[in-house]
Amino acid sequence: MELKSVTDRDKEFVMGLDQHVDDRGFANQVVTKSGYVIWEGNRRVGVLSHCILWDKVPFMNFLFVDEEYRGKGLAGQAVLSWENEMKNQGYQMVLISTQADEGAQHLYRKLGYVDCGGLIFHNTPFDQPLELFFRKVL
Repeated sequence: MELKSVTDRDKEFVMGLDQHVDDRGFANQVVTKSGYVIWEGNRRVGVLSHCILWDKVPFMNFLFVDEEYRGKGLAGQAVLSWENEMKNQGYQMVLISTQADEGAQHLYRKLGYVDCGGLIFHNTPFDQPLELFFRKVL
């Protein structure tokens, strides 16, 4: 598994997996190097993106591995690779979130993440199940 910063050549792949990103958001990922493609051999198999909260804390806001490649440890490897990149950039802690009805929370806890809160968006344009937040000191 290799985690590579997105380039313009990755646009169709990334936008095919991440329904949250638009043209402007993708361009921002390229410029800020906040988007990554997860590679297995010579194949793109997933995406990961983050932003920086409060100019201090990287927050992974999207992780997706193609269904065909799930269960092989690639998501965990991608998260650990991203953590190393953030640590190399001088960050001391990272944040991740997932909805309470998604299984990713179990992966994050296995990787050493600690629950640190949640958000409820009922009766808003972003209505969804509880969003769980996790932190990890690097």
